[in-house]
Amino acid sequence: MSWLERTELLVKKEGIEKLHKANILIVGLGGVGSFAAEFIARAGVGKMTIVDGDVFDETNKNRQLPALNSTIGKSKVSVIADRIKDINPNIDLKVLEEFLSPDRAFELVSKEYDYVLDCIDSITPKINLIVAARRKKVKLISAMGAGGKLDASKVVVKDISKTKNCRMARAVKKRLKELNVNKGVAAVYSEEVQIPESLQLTDGSNFKKSFYGTISYMPAAFGLQASSFVINKILTRE
Repeated sequence: MSWLERTELLVKKEGIEKLHKANILIVGLGGVGSFAAEFIARAGVGKMTIVDGDVFDETNKNRQLPALNSTIGKSKVSVIADRIKDINPNIDLKVLEEFLSPDRAFELVSKEYDYVLDCIDSITPKINLIVAARRKKVKLISAMGAGGKLDASKVVVKDISKTKNCRMARAVKKRLKELNVNKGVAAVYSEEVQIPESLQLTDGSNFKKSFYGTISYMPAAFGLQASSFVINKILTRE
């Protein structure tokens, strides 16, 4: 009995073959990316590259799938790689423990990938990854801000030009406009108005100037929508 028996019942043998042949790049393995990586692995995608340079800390436990007392201080990418391999030992998995620099984004994105999932939570690296994918004509979905929100039913996927009530999306749109990119980027975001009292400023390290408070299920909802979007695109292509 195959571990993908239930999946095959739903998507048929042809769908399983499409998923097995797919190659996905996931950059950022925090709240959104950790769930997206696992959902995609459990769907039976045959090849994946995961990228993150961070380690788990105590504050990750409220929202990141593999964040446990036992994983605090451990590399996110290596812990998630172990989980993925434990789900599917036959997956072709490439593991890159690094933060994405501007030059590296352009090196990393290539036509070998069927889809790129941008799950980065800092604006500058996010812009670099989006622009790299656009210039190289590689399909991408970008996760906007899951913080400061409580209603998972408001999480949707739309073109970035149609996003609203999201500070991160607003900042990303502004930066992309300066680079003559006004639309054509799939974005997962929440239409709920952010709760302003939940904003916290930072020291600006790793390109991050601030963050919002986050509830357990919201990043997971973003990861779910992003992975669902990608898997459906793979299943419906010719």
